[in-house]
Amino acid sequence: MRAIQVSELGGPEVLTYAEVPDPQPGPGQVLVDTEAIGVNFIDTYLRTGLYPQDVPYLPGAEGTGVVAAVGPEVDGFQIGDRVAWKAAAGSYAERVLVPAAEAVPVPAGVEPAVAASALLQGMTAHYLVESVYRPESGETVLVHAGAGGVGLLLTQMATAKGVRVITTVSTDEKEALSRAAGAAEVLRYGDDLAQRVRKLTDGQGVAAVYDGVGRDTFEASLASLRIRGMLALFGGASGPVPPFDLQRLNRGGSLFVTRPSLGHYTRTRDELLWRAGDVLAAIAAGTLHVRIGATYPLAEAERAHRDLESRRTTGSIVLVP
Repeated sequence: MRAIQVSELGGPEVLTYAEVPDPQPGPGQVLVDTEAIGVNFIDTYLRTGLYPQDVPYLPGAEGTGVVAAVGPEVDGFQIGDRVAWKAAAGSYAERVLVPAAEAVPVPAGVEPAVAASALLQGMTAHYLVESVYRPESGETVLVHAGAGGVGLLLTQMATAKGVRVITTVSTDEKEALSRAAGAAEVLRYGDDLAQRVRKLTDGQGVAAVYDGVGRDTFEASLASLRIRGMLALFGGASGPVPPFDLQRLNRGGSLFVTRPSLGHYTRTRDELLWRAGDVLAAIAAGTLHVRIGATYPLAEAERAHRDLESRRTTGSIVLVP
């Protein structure tokens, strides 16, 4: 089969389109013919070595496809089932071994490109607004990168609860996308961002900040919070946040900061099916919309990573074998 291979850590140029052996399902695994593959920032963190990763390896963890073979000790799946997953190593490939414990059924009517990019970003948005900090109707929250994949979904989920959402974006095009998702106010990044957020909240600050940008927005995120506000730092697209003095949380108003990850919020099969089921059912019902900002052939994974890291994309991006 054809797949993307990484033989050394580095920039997008290390993503090589290569022929590799066909995988065979072992106990607890299903073999899936891939229809579409999700591309996420964590893929770039692993590729560069920001997150430890042995080489060589096949990148990618998220996708969707049709079950082609079922290994021993697998219940609940059969050949021909459409499934999606958010944690199967080597997903940048024509065929993927997916742990049965990670595979979730895809409802009818959910297109492959949508299913391939809905789980990681959709469940991230889900755990942020349902578990990390669950905003109440009438509260105001700040969502950074409001036109990104997670940002657009977060905005929709929060506004559906009656929450007022302020977002940050970098261009007029992204502002239009963020407003279409339900953002009440859309701001540009800048040194005075926190002051502008406080002006929009009568000087009080927001109940929560959902920050997937990291280093470039962290200071403004802290300064935008109300007393006892929550900063959920769920990513670091601009780089890791440097160490800081915890006493600042006291001075800022007994603030909370958490660094969550999806794996810790899908620890059990039941929790995974709850979050995935909510996301995919809402998509199938038409109440949650996943924007596919760009689709690339699998062979052009390098270009997809370059576009993602340069923030030239909006919404989700996918690879197609």
